[in-house]
Amino acid sequence: MQKKNTKSLTRLLSALFFSAAMCIVFTHNADAKGAAVLQPSDCIKCHSKEPRSIEENGKKHQTDVTCLDCHVEHPPEGTNAIPACSMCHSGEAHYQLENCMGCHSDPHQPLNLQIAGDITGPCLTCHEDQGFEMQDNPSKHTDVSCTFCHNVHGLIPDCSKCHEPHVAGQTTTECLACHPVHSPLMIEYPMTTPRPYCTACHEEVGELMEQTRTKHQTFTCAFCHRGEHPNVPLCRTCHGEPHSQTTHKKMPECLECHLDAHNLVK
Repeated sequence: MQKKNTKSLTRLLSALFFSAAMCIVFTHNADAKGAAVLQPSDCIKCHSKEPRSIEENGKKHQTDVTCLDCHVEHPPEGTNAIPACSMCHSGEAHYQLENCMGCHSDPHQPLNLQIAGDITGPCLTCHEDQGFEMQDNPSKHTDVSCTFCHNVHGLIPDCSKCHEPHVAGQTTTECLACHPVHSPLMIEYPMTTPRPYCTACHEEVGELMEQTRTKHQTFTCAFCHRGEHPNVPLCRTCHGEPHSQTTHKKMPECLECHLDAHNLVK
């Protein structure tokens, strides 16, 4: 009997202590009528993990809202302690997707996405431009899911993960200087692009350029083949019409005599 009374007394004291503590908490947080009003500073007295998560990578959940903007209820005053994402996020295609927590597993770090499996459609509800670019410029990249390359949200993978570089030591930045990642066959390049980047695919042309003894030997490929790939320039672009009108009329195609721009016959 004495043991039972001791347990009851312990429970009573605990309840009294909790009530006293809550009175202390709300002493300085009261409305005009003296009723207790919660503040974010009260939330963190019990919930320490969530504020740390928000501080580390909360994005707009850190800067634009407080605990009480999302968690409008808390037992025993209401039971909806975990709000629906749609309470704030609506009106856009991405917000119509089901199972937000499937990717945004930690709402206190909403952009720290946990991505698993082959996903494309949900990604394109935010990244529409990239989706249109891939559809308008079909390549093998069009045939794989977004998460095949971006298995971590925001990750820009090295091209060498899937592709052999044109030359040893070539970096992803150098790859992207010619190949836009979502339309890799729409090749554009600066005139300073090193010749080996081109001749890795055009080997025969590279061999001819090494053999020629004309000024062409000193040029980068991009010096003549400017703009988008493939671009075959006219000789007249640089050379004009160096011969007599009679000769040009008789031989309108320069390579009828000079045979190959990469190894000219003079």
